[in-house]
Amino acid sequence: MDATPPITAAAAPPAPRSLHRFANPGRFLRASGRVLPWLSAAAAGVLAAGVAWALAFSPPDWQQGETVRIMYVHVPMAWLAMGGYLALALASAAALVWRHPLADLLARELSPVGAVVTALCLATGSLWGRPMWGTWWVWDARLTSVLVLFFLWLGHAALVRAFDEPERGARAGAILALIGVVNLPIVKFSVDWWNTLHQPASVTRLGAPAMHVEMLYPLLVCALGFALAFAALVLARTRAAVMERRIRALELARARREERGMAA
Repeated sequence: MDATPPITAAAAPPAPRSLHRFANPGRFLRASGRVLPWLSAAAAGVLAAGVAWALAFSPPDWQQGETVRIMYVHVPMAWLAMGGYLALALASAAALVWRHPLADLLARELSPVGAVVTALCLATGSLWGRPMWGTWWVWDARLTSVLVLFFLWLGHAALVRAFDEPERGARAGAILALIGVVNLPIVKFSVDWWNTLHQPASVTRLGAPAMHVEMLYPLLVCALGFALAFAALVLARTRAAVMERRIRALELARARREERGMAA
């Protein structure tokens, strides 16, 4: 039997069956335990192929030269920073609306990984911008909105851990995550709405991508590899959090039994 009882709320609307399936910690641990090794192996294989393709076989850019290879890390980090935050908002919505117990844990473990990814996006962008723009940083609309996104990640990670009661921290973090969603369109469309130093979209625009396929294909492979690694890391952290919560529940139950035995 599972030692941790499922968390329910009378006022919460019923969650979809697909969400309820993994509300049981034991079922989640069994399912994720089967998926995680395959996910990790796929991430390692795809990422190794993508990095080798990008560094050894893709051509240099006719204007930027070899510095264009920073793109193979910077662009996937930017995509993950935004996509990961959207996942954080969805998990937060599931936690607020359906009181899904694993949604809180997923959101809690997402934010540190998302903060690291966004920091890498900013760092690689700075390294790329120095030879291209002649400066490490400008208060450009795209750069500033990504910096705000980084602070949102950090704020969520700090807020969910700032309360003695985990439920209060999770609720406050979920509200912050949902409010921060308004920054995602700004990050995405800032280069179209304002005159910025940052180049406009080259891959995800509606027309043909403004990038040669010899650069586009290794970029997409790198992005897939980083996305798989991101998912594997978040899944591993969530598994660890579930096991930690179960251990604490077992310790609390044992302490209560000992107290009742001493009282008797």
